[in-house]
Amino acid sequence: MAHEKWRRAAWSRRLIVVFSMVMLGPFQLVAIHAQVAYGRPQLSGNQNQAGQPQDSASGVASQSEADAELQTGTTLTRKGSFQEAIPHLLAARGRVANEYAANFNLALCYVATSQFTPAIEVLSDLRRKHDGVDVENLLTQAYIGKGQPQEAIASLQKAAALSPKNEKLYAFVADACADHRDYTLGLRVVDIGLHNLPQSARLHYERAMFLTQLDRFDQAKPQFELAVKLAPGTEIGYMAAAQQALLEGDLPDAIRSAREGVKKGYENPALLTVLGEALIRSGASPGQPEFEEAQTALERAVAQTPNDPASQIALGSLYLTAGRLDDAIIHLKIARQLEPGRPSVYANLAKAYQRHGDSQSAQEAFATLEKLNQDQADRIGSAPGERKLGYAGPGAADQEAPQPHD
Repeated sequence: MAHEKWRRAAWSRRLIVVFSMVMLGPFQLVAIHAQVAYGRPQLSGNQNQAGQPQDSASGVASQSEADAELQTGTTLTRKGSFQEAIPHLLAARGRVANEYAANFNLALCYVATSQFTPAIEVLSDLRRKHDGVDVENLLTQAYIGKGQPQEAIASLQKAAALSPKNEKLYAFVADACADHRDYTLGLRVVDIGLHNLPQSARLHYERAMFLTQLDRFDQAKPQFELAVKLAPGTEIGYMAAAQQALLEGDLPDAIRSAREGVKKGYENPALLTVLGEALIRSGASPGQPEFEEAQTALERAVAQTPNDPASQIALGSLYLTAGRLDDAIIHLKIARQLEPGRPSVYANLAKAYQRHGDSQSAQEAFATLEKLNQDQADRIGSAPGERKLGYAGPGAADQEAPQPHD
């Protein structure tokens, strides 16, 4: 399904970074290539890698082929061609000196292609021989993908014990939770990280975003503020300031913070999405420079993170305003696949279908919107005061609800 394609794209981007990180030290990427191509142990006489006599050229050829398979698989993994890398890495397993590289890269490719069961099997076997933070990091992400939160937390705690000050460890695992919409688990992950890194602006920002997704805006606000205080003038600082302003409905401040961050070169998709959404909600209309600015920002955000429903909704809403109905429906349907419980998806879809002349689809979208809005109103009505106020921020993207037509 399309949803799986976009979700794999998100994992792919993060795992390319993981691939580069885990090769630090003795497993540095350059070292892998060197070991595959040049660094194999020098053999005395006619001995193979296991130190046994080599009786024929066939063994040498087999070893050479295995090394070539590992090198090809490693290169494809680094490029993000995970599915293509898998058969090469399978062919190399058990036949090369750097068995760690073959197995770890294979597990990474399995995770990136949402094949979590074989990934867990490979990593569980690997951890018995290589008890390291990199294996536990990837295993944690595999457990999250498989929907096994308790196992994920246990593996994360092992990784944290090995490398408690490794901020990227917690951030990558938190990203995996966000990809799978497990915001409660994401909170547990960042809380473990903040126990070891209480001054991490990134983790405070991640915590604020998880709290926001759980409609706990009163608790998210101080987390945003702390992230800004800890990292002023940085990418995280601008993102936290812009997100907080948008959630509070302070559109001028959201635009200002996002613009400043983008002008400083921080073209983070989240920052671009806030900029585009704030400009749209402030009344930018086709033909105005602000509208063009919003379109550019949102198209860049979607290109970088096509699995993010917020950027898809914002871009769909922009196209709807511009009268590009087909384009609007495409992006709003993507958002619906990514997060089917989001009211703003159906509010905008209903409008788009109405204008497109598809009354049946408009009625269906409107009916879903009514149900979601009622459910959300029930939750907000029983929440503390600040949570009610915070709701005006994220809910404002819906604008006025479309009226159903017979």
